[in-house]
Amino acid sequence: MTIQFSSKIFSKADISHPKQLKAGLSTLLAQSTDCLVLAYSKLDLEAFGAPKAKSGLLSELDLLLGGSVTHANLVGDLDGQSASVCNLRADKSWALSGTKAKRILLICLGDTAKAPERNLNAYSKIARAALKQLSGGSIQNALWFVPSFAMGHRVDFIAEEVRLTIQYAGDQAYRFGVRQPALKFKAKDKADTFNYLTFAGNDACAKEMRAAVLEGAAIVEGMHLAKDLGNLPPNICTPTYLGKTAQGLSKKTGLKVEVLGRKQIEALGMGSFLSVAQGSDMPPQFIVMRHQGGKVGEAPIVLVGKGITFDTGGISLKPGEAMDEMKYDMCGAASVIGTMYTAALLKLKKNVIGVIPTCENMPSGQATRPGDIVKSMSGQTIEILNTDAEGRLILCDALTYVERFKPKAVIDVATLTGACIIALGHVHSGVFSDDEGLVSALTKAGCASLDTVWRLPLDAAYHEQLKSNFADVANIGGRPAGSVTAACFLSRFTEKYKWAHLDIAGTAWKSGAAKGATGRPVPLLVNYLLGQ
Repeated sequence: MTIQFSSKIFSKADISHPKQLKAGLSTLLAQSTDCLVLAYSKLDLEAFGAPKAKSGLLSELDLLLGGSVTHANLVGDLDGQSASVCNLRADKSWALSGTKAKRILLICLGDTAKAPERNLNAYSKIARAALKQLSGGSIQNALWFVPSFAMGHRVDFIAEEVRLTIQYAGDQAYRFGVRQPALKFKAKDKADTFNYLTFAGNDACAKEMRAAVLEGAAIVEGMHLAKDLGNLPPNICTPTYLGKTAQGLSKKTGLKVEVLGRKQIEALGMGSFLSVAQGSDMPPQFIVMRHQGGKVGEAPIVLVGKGITFDTGGISLKPGEAMDEMKYDMCGAASVIGTMYTAALLKLKKNVIGVIPTCENMPSGQATRPGDIVKSMSGQTIEILNTDAEGRLILCDALTYVERFKPKAVIDVATLTGACIIALGHVHSGVFSDDEGLVSALTKAGCASLDTVWRLPLDAAYHEQLKSNFADVANIGGRPAGSVTAACFLSRFTEKYKWAHLDIAGTAWKSGAAKGATGRPVPLLVNYLLGQ
């Protein structure tokens, strides 16, 4: 199933002023929709319940709906707690007042007088509760009145709310296999009938809301692509498949795409990357995607994604339990492809380059052994002590390759270490960088999308664990601070530009009953690009 998003402006729908409240509500109720979504506060409910209450949002709505709100309140359906919902259904009295909405979903913002409650974390619970009510029934479309969710708050908060609502609606609507009908992975899932969400606003927020709807819809497209790539089985989503997917986006959006094969990778001197690929019969690919929306010669932002399409661990073989989830070891690549797709859809006025080294990590007679020494593109030699620390081996050559672009900043994205899951669980992605401005921008972008990051150290002292008696550097530093030493390893190849590393091992997919790719950190990366 897919869901479409749109925006609509009603100049007379201003319910923030008492004198215009009735006219504003009448304008909204006159719209043909399966469900009108309105938010109210605890103060609105208290005013409605007060003796001789004749004004206020709920009172005016009650008058227009022939007492429907009063009835809901009497039977206990209205509540002042944040994210509580109340469904009103059309009756004969609605038609008499000119109401065309078939339903009205009222959702409570809680106590808006308390500042801590008015933030995106609080809003996310409200949005999810409302979207849950819209899904799974007979509702096909809804009209979401944005100003009611952010009354008295700044316009940019409204824009963040809209993007986040679309992000969650897209998450809820996602079904694996919808975009690959020819592959027929599974008998058709029961489709959710809810497939169209319109965001309604007024003149006060028109410009910001329209932009947010376009941005949110594009983010969802990028997330869905990243999820599809992550969820595809590894016998289909091979390095070659990733290359063809990128090339397909070139035809669709105008992205410039180049896919390098083994001989070209060898010519570049990427011995570290090829050491991982040599155990597999599947050929490696090196994908370069360019979105040229900025000025000619403007320094690009470069995104580098780890693309191990299946990770057995190589000779350092992983345990068999849950090894099927190692198809998700290319989620860094998937998120970069998804972000590049979104950038192209939005026609961002920036130069953005996506670089993806992709291969399998397999055990075979040709596979790299623990103890082997390989030479990276940078000229540094690497002693491979563990072949399951392969992501850093393909990324280091990609990080050397991107020097040619003279980048404004480089962000690599990788499901790099299980140690990051131990440190941060499945809430935050780990961020590593010595550049304060880059860390600050990524942190801010994460907060704006609730695709959050947490900074971990990158101290020089940790490099001691990567010393080798036989090469310039070892590819592992032991169990202590495993995610930190992995980042330290990568930092040795990034000295010529601003760089940050995102370890998404704990956030790129879910296990258990909800198993599947999350699409993270596409929202984070897109919000970062929008903020530059």
